[in-house]
Amino acid sequence: MKIIKIILILVFSTIGCLSFAKAEKIKWPENVKVVKVESASMNKKIDVSVVLPESYEKNSDKRYPVIYLLHGYSEDHTAWPINAKPNLHKIASQNDIIFVCPNGGKSWYVDSPVHPEIRYETFVAKELVEFIDKNYRTIATKKGRAITGYSMGGHGALLICFKHQQTFGACGSMAGTLDLRMKVNDEKIKVLGEYAKYRSAWDDNSVVELLYLLNRVRMPAIIIDCGTEDHLLCENEKVHQKMLDMRMPHDYITRPGKHNGKYWGNAIDTQILFFLKFFAEGNAR
Repeated sequence: MKIIKIILILVFSTIGCLSFAKAEKIKWPENVKVVKVESASMNKKIDVSVVLPESYEKNSDKRYPVIYLLHGYSEDHTAWPINAKPNLHKIASQNDIIFVCPNGGKSWYVDSPVHPEIRYETFVAKELVEFIDKNYRTIATKKGRAITGYSMGGHGALLICFKHQQTFGACGSMAGTLDLRMKVNDEKIKVLGEYAKYRSAWDDNSVVELLYLLNRVRMPAIIIDCGTEDHLLCENEKVHQKMLDMRMPHDYITRPGKHNGKYWGNAIDTQILFFLKFFAEGNAR
């Protein structure tokens, strides 16, 4: 029995060392910083990648718009700057944008009705925004903030923007999971609870059911896209059609592509252009 325990200790120690070594091997560009942001609502610190334009250190007076990028399920704060868009630091410099990429874990970016320690909607919409505005020279109004993401992150971006329109002026989704109820599985039940018991929570955290929150007079700028071969296309089409029926302005794009990094690595280029236009129009007013 003692030999088995020793073997298990050695195995888990090796796994821990390999994970640490993997993290150490990440070659971060100089203008990408990883910071730990305190979440009072969850009583822990969250890793966040902050991508600054090269001009940030050179121009002490300039203020910058911010695009918050949310990752998919089972990923973390490294997903965007390392995997999905390795040249994100160059895009930040070319366009004078700050990108903020938080670790959302497997949270679906919601405030869980069953686990008080899962409050990622509150973290992103309030605690993270306050931290970024306090510690970086941002355009600290909704005219200077956008939020988007892919898959779980696409869901989170629209959810958070729709519920916090005073904070974010623009939002997007790339192959987003826009109706959590379409597939009730263990990974969602862990956050939202049993569907039969917590059905209202599933409804209140599904983007397709939140369109009523949008005000046509002061709507955020919205862009949604999805690949034609993506298994989530039907959910995106459903939201698009509902917005058409409600006469809500938005950009909707479908293009060839599957539910993978190649698709959203390309899609983000279009969304950044969309947000740049939004920022320019906001600053011109």
